[in-house]
Amino acid sequence: MYTLLYGFYKYLTQKDEFCVLILGLDNAGKTTYLESSKTKFNKNYRGINPSKITTTVGFNVGSIDVDRVSLNFWDLGGQSELQSLWDKYYSECHAVIYIVDSSDRDRMDESKRTFAGIPLLILANKQDIPDCMGVRDVKPIFNQNAHLIGRRDFMVMPISALTGDGINEGIKWLIESIQRNVDIRPPKNVEDY
Repeated sequence: MYTLLYGFYKYLTQKDEFCVLILGLDNAGKTTYLESSKTKFNKNYRGINPSKITTTVGFNVGSIDVDRVSLNFWDLGGQSELQSLWDKYYSECHAVIYIVDSSDRDRMDESKRTFAGIPLLILANKQDIPDCMGVRDVKPIFNQNAHLIGRRDFMVMPISALTGDGINEGIKWLIESIQRNVDIRPPKNVEDY
């Protein structure tokens, strides 16, 4: 009887777990985005003061739970010498969030690097800075590489990781896209980790 009740309890409380890479050039706001997401979705999480966040050397991890979905984020450093490691994590992920510093027009071409086969969410960060590039400016830059993006869920959204604007909408889109593509990359079970 205990086994039956435990199995039923486990079924009711089980969450699908998905791994999401957070990529982008250095100083795009990847870690600030991760901290802001954890603050918004994890009750009682206070987060790191944005003024204390420094350049990521290596990677940061974090997770959030939304309904019956658990998203495990891997925030990878964006320096050019670390970008060669990105593809090592790619085979394990279910989606990619690519964060663009929309206030840095000079490095926008450098941000065209894309991936294939899974949902791709490009976040035009730093929308709180006056005269930054809007989604209408950023999206055409990535559309030039549509042949590399291929057939997949793809979205460019405006956010401010500093203020938290746009984070909820991005996470919602990401979860819906991951669940639509679950046949390509099924969720991980807790036992897989």
